Amino acid sequence: MTISVARAGALALLLAALPALTFGQGSSSEPKALKVCQDPNNLPFSNMKGEGIENRIAEVFGKAMGLPVTFFSFPNRLAFIRNTLKFKLPGEDYPCDIVMGVPVGFDQVSVTKPYYRSTYAMVYAKGKGLDQVQSAEDFFKIDPVALRKLRIGVYDRSPASDWLARHGLVDSGVPYPILSPDPEQYPGEIIERDLASGKLDVAVVWGPIAGYFAKRVKTPALVVVPLRSERGVKFDYEMAMGVRYGEPEWKKKVEGLIESTRPEIQAILKEFGVPMVDDSYSFARPARPGQ
Repeated sequence: MTISVARAGALALLLAALPALTFGQGSSSEPKALKVCQDPNNLPFSNMKGEGIENRIAEVFGKAMGLPVTFFSFPNRLAFIRNTLKFKLPGEDYPCDIVMGVPVGFDQVSVTKPYYRSTYAMVYAKGKGLDQVQSAEDFFKIDPVALRKLRIGVYDRSPASDWLARHGLVDSGVPYPILSPDPEQYPGEIIERDLASGKLDVAVVWGPIAGYFAKRVKTPALVVVPLRSERGVKFDYEMAMGVRYGEPEWKKKVEGLIESTRPEIQAILKEFGVPMVDDSYSFARPARPGQ
């Protein structure tokens, strides 16, 4: 399950665990499984069939540890962390010990070192008047009248909606709820259903969603254009994993797994079409004269 990069709350740090606890605070015995917190319907990240990026990476970790992998599912709505990673009944262990995707800086969990960096991306259908667009700069070279007629799908309260506002295109935006009450809703609908059918001309979404669903749609052919952060709008984010506060040995173990299985992780990300970017996608303030 990937925590949205648009959401980050502030919670107090939990008390440190006893040094003897090596795999979750609930038990000092050796773990019998790698227990993963997930959203049950959140492709390309996770689902009940184990088809997502994070499902696959969890299986890589389980193999490296010589452990079976179990998933504890809860919809990615409000209070996901409280109802998964921090959920514990008296006398029982935690049902899961790791969230496989959180943005660096997300303070509801203890965040590991990052394992990939991606960015928001624009997606459009080939052959419908946008084929020349290979960057945001190309997009804003479109005739202003034609530009304002485009139907641009974005999730509300996301960097994409901020971007439209910054460029005077609020009226062109077609907003989608970032927290839908419908359990059947999934993030790729904006591409797989509405962009593919022609209801939208453009979608601007988080890169892994863009890459995965653009590959999954066969007709029409879709183009993915990664976007660079700009003044006032951050598009690129480093993604990491999350564990409970106060479990330093487990966090160290997870970071070791990230490092030792990095080639397998990178292969999975590539297979899923995740746009991978570097620091050049971050906004850099122009140097002042004389600097």
